[in-house]
Amino acid sequence: MPTPPRAPRRPHLLTAHGDTRTDDWYWLRDRDDPEVIAYLEAENEHTREVLAPLRPLQQQLYAQMRERIKETDTTAPVFKRGWWYYSRTVEGLQYAIHCRIPDPERRWQVGDLVAALEGEAPGGDAAGGGPPLEQVVLDENDLAGDSGYFALGVFDIDPDQRLLAHAVDLDGSERYLLRFRDLETGADLPDRIEGVYYSSAWGGDGRTFFYVRTDDAMRPHQVWRHLVGQPPEADELIFEDPDERFFVSVGATRSERFVLVAAESKITSEVHALDASQPHGALSVIEPRRHGVEYSVEHAEHPTDGDVWLVLTNLGGADNFALLKATVANPGLDRCEVVIAHRPEVRLQQVDAFADHVVVVETERALDRLRVIRWADGDDHVIEQPEPVYSLTGAGNPEFATGVVRFGYTSLVTPMSTVEYDVAERQRRVVRRQPVLGGYDPAAYGTTRLWAPTADGKEVPISLVHARTVPLDGSAPCLLYGYGSYEHSVDPTFSSLRLNLLERGFVFAIAHVRGGGELGRAWYEDGKLDRKQHTFSDFITCAEHLVAAGYTHPERLVARGGSAGGLLMGAVANQRPELWRAIVAEVPFVDCLTTMQDESLPLTVTEWEEWGNPVTDPAIYAYMKAYSPYDNVRPVAYPAMFVSGGLNDPRVGFWEPAKWVAKLRATRRDDRPLVLKTEMGAGHGGPSGRYDAWEDEAQIQAFILDCTGKG
Repeated sequence: MPTPPRAPRRPHLLTAHGDTRTDDWYWLRDRDDPEVIAYLEAENEHTREVLAPLRPLQQQLYAQMRERIKETDTTAPVFKRGWWYYSRTVEGLQYAIHCRIPDPERRWQVGDLVAALEGEAPGGDAAGGGPPLEQVVLDENDLAGDSGYFALGVFDIDPDQRLLAHAVDLDGSERYLLRFRDLETGADLPDRIEGVYYSSAWGGDGRTFFYVRTDDAMRPHQVWRHLVGQPPEADELIFEDPDERFFVSVGATRSERFVLVAAESKITSEVHALDASQPHGALSVIEPRRHGVEYSVEHAEHPTDGDVWLVLTNLGGADNFALLKATVANPGLDRCEVVIAHRPEVRLQQVDAFADHVVVVETERALDRLRVIRWADGDDHVIEQPEPVYSLTGAGNPEFATGVVRFGYTSLVTPMSTVEYDVAERQRRVVRRQPVLGGYDPAAYGTTRLWAPTADGKEVPISLVHARTVPLDGSAPCLLYGYGSYEHSVDPTFSSLRLNLLERGFVFAIAHVRGGGELGRAWYEDGKLDRKQHTFSDFITCAEHLVAAGYTHPERLVARGGSAGGLLMGAVANQRPELWRAIVAEVPFVDCLTTMQDESLPLTVTEWEEWGNPVTDPAIYAYMKAYSPYDNVRPVAYPAMFVSGGLNDPRVGFWEPAKWVAKLRATRRDDRPLVLKTEMGAGHGGPSGRYDAWEDEAQIQAFILDCTGKG
């Protein structure tokens, strides 16, 4: 085994609430220190040396990934005001190309157009160029140029379909350059606006554009109004939130009748509206913020009540949210009518309004479903799905006046499918299914849902998939994935990349632990603040359940998670190091106590509502200290570890994984592989290009296979 680098100890004292911690690697926070960069580069070189023997396996895995992927491909087109919009990829190119086809009288049927785009019908081009009238709206490859990183943060076409707003990040910092493109000429206009964040909206005039800026701590806090063709210096600030707990966003309603500005903390919401036909008017608040009250709104045109706000809210103890209705002319949560009352067992997630119906996304027992309510007759029904365990996603519904709902459907064995549902006929039709090349047979794999009982009387859902030939006698290797924060649900979705592991006899499982949103708001709240330990103990319980049920053995069990899921990896590594053969921790939030005490860092203050405030609360300080992965590294034998970070990461500082690995190297009592890979030109999401991302995944898979004896 190559000799790893050793970061020198430079003790730094951190004192709070009468407690003093010694942080020997605090100095690794300073990215301007040449020694810090040298250490990261040394760790990268060590990673290359350790994994060099696995390079042939990595190349084989990468080749198998590419063999299954249709590299020149298109998405299912969506129709908007006389145009079909879609994106396509071309073999050899890293990024997507966004295109459109004119169809002012809507003569194309979507199925015929899909066939034409894929070269399977007259008018198509098998080489991937699409029908002759295709217009390239934006080629991400051209924008990326020679940059090692590229991300598109804004892609927003004006209501007249003549101007495109697009914003680009070339270093992973998540600060974007906003430009405007004339879609008739394909040329970008002179307007250049630096430092833009996610979310945007057009005014109804097709010339007024709303965008968001961040403060020095990367908190989106302002909404600005820009008139295309005018210098950015003339832009007008229309909303600013000084409260450091609140993130600000802007967007248009599906009807395009209103622009909405939302200010949201982890537990409180406030929404302001602007008539899009009067884009230079003033915002008006729908409901002033009340601490602990969350709400979101969507505009609908009700056949008897006229313009209404559909409001999802937890007001009045509706922990899993209720759907309310208020008139636009006289809004306010206290004046709303109930459309769907609160149900303790069903979490309302989202409402989408169309001209004649409403679609509500709701979750029960870790499964999403779509409920359709028709305005005309009050008909209320759920769209049936074909498998017992699945996942639903959005799939582009840009039109307001349509009787068809489009959504994405997938499961651990079913590739992502674009589905259209005719509301009147109650007919479900698959428009397009993501192809998997090489003879993939879904029937060769089995998927199921297990429930792992916890010591405190809960049941944790586990979604899993494996080849039907895998023996359930403990001999199979298993990759267990987890997250468990921010009420984020990790849904059971298909991945062709994952087939590399499944074909080699792996069981893949997702632990839907507390802190996530799979079982409603209570499931989330039981895994945050001073109940965060439930997230970690649930993951351990799931692992033990898989072992007891014969799915795997600790010598063949690998855990994986990223970001807040990386915190989970660090915690379970400390608490049960003997339970895992290996751990993959991507951009892990492992120095949580120190980070949550530093108010100068991005996101810290708003994160207090998720993790607690160790600055002012000694009980939270003690609780976080008890589980903080960095603070609880012990002189024991740890699993093999693959750890990653991003030098430009604005969400989890690159120093968190770097400090953690440095401390593990100095403390642990084992000689298993421990590697740290820092992306020196990227941020939180790692490599941005699809080929780079596949290479990265192939490297991680090679590490996993080698650790479990399957390499």
